[in-house]
Amino acid sequence: MNNPIILHCNYVEQGQSVDEMCALAVGWGFDGIEFRRSRGGVEETPTQYLDALEKAVERTGLKYVLFGGPGPDLMQADADVRRHELDEYIAFYRDAAGRFKLTANNTMAGSLHSDAPGSEFEKHGSACATDEQFAATVEGFQELGDLALELGFKFAFELHMNYIHDMPEPARRLVDAINRDSVGLNIDYGNIVLYPSGAPTLAETLEICKGRTYLLHLKNLYKIAAQKYQNWIVCPLSDGIINNREFLRILKDQAYDSPIVIEQPREGDRSWYAPEDLGYIKSVMGDL
Repeated sequence: MNNPIILHCNYVEQGQSVDEMCALAVGWGFDGIEFRRSRGGVEETPTQYLDALEKAVERTGLKYVLFGGPGPDLMQADADVRRHELDEYIAFYRDAAGRFKLTANNTMAGSLHSDAPGSEFEKHGSACATDEQFAATVEGFQELGDLALELGFKFAFELHMNYIHDMPEPARRLVDAINRDSVGLNIDYGNIVLYPSGAPTLAETLEICKGRTYLLHLKNLYKIAAQKYQNWIVCPLSDGIINNREFLRILKDQAYDSPIVIEQPREGDRSWYAPEDLGYIKSVMGDL
C-alpha cells in the first residue's frame, strides 16, 4: 500500500500556528494534514485562514491538504438557515480548490440529538432523524456533490456518533440516496465501537461501505468492561481493541486508494505520539 498518510490536526492544536503545524507534519514524515474548515479562537475570515494555509504549505512543502468540520448544519428546520450554511460551505470550497489540489474531504451534516443523555449515542443521530432532515441532507449534498465533481474532489461523511450519518447502514442509505459519485463515506471505526451494543464488526462495516469508502480515520482505544457508557480510554494505534492491520488488509483487497488519516487525540506529548503512530502504520502498510 502506498496511500498518502495524513496527520489529523488534533495532534497539533496545542497553540501551534498553521506554519508550525505544517512544519511538524513534514518533519515527522506525513504527506499532509486534515485541517478544520475554521480555527477555533482565531479572529479571521475564511479567506485570511486560507491565505495563511497557502503560505505555510508553500513554505514547508506539505503535499496534501484536506479539510474536515464543521460541515454545513442541515439539521436546522429553517430552510433559509440551511441555505446560508450551504452558501458559506460552497464559497469556502471554491476558494480552497483554487489554492490546493483537494482529494477527499471529511464532512458532516450537523449534529442531531434527542432528549436522552448525551453519552447514549444509540439514541441520537440517525435514531432520531426525521424524514425531513434526511431529505434536507440529500438535497444539500446533491448540490455539494455536483460542486465537488466540478472542482475535482470528493466529500466523505464521517461515521460519527450524534450525526445522521453515524452508523454504517444509515450512512450508506444516505449516500445511496444522494447518488453522487463524489459523495461517500469516511470510516472511523473508533467511533462505531463506542456504541454499547449492536455495532457491526469491522469486516461488516467495511462490507457495508464497500465502493463508497473515500477516507479513513484510524485510531484506537481500550474498553472498560464494567461500564456501559463513557467506557473508553484512547491509546496508541498499535494497541487497543481495533485491529488496524486487518482494517487496512481488507481495504487493500477492496483496492482502496484514498488518503489514510491518523487521528489520535491523546493528552500528553503528541510530538512523541505522532511519529510513533506513523511508524506503526508505515510498518503495517509495508507488510501488506
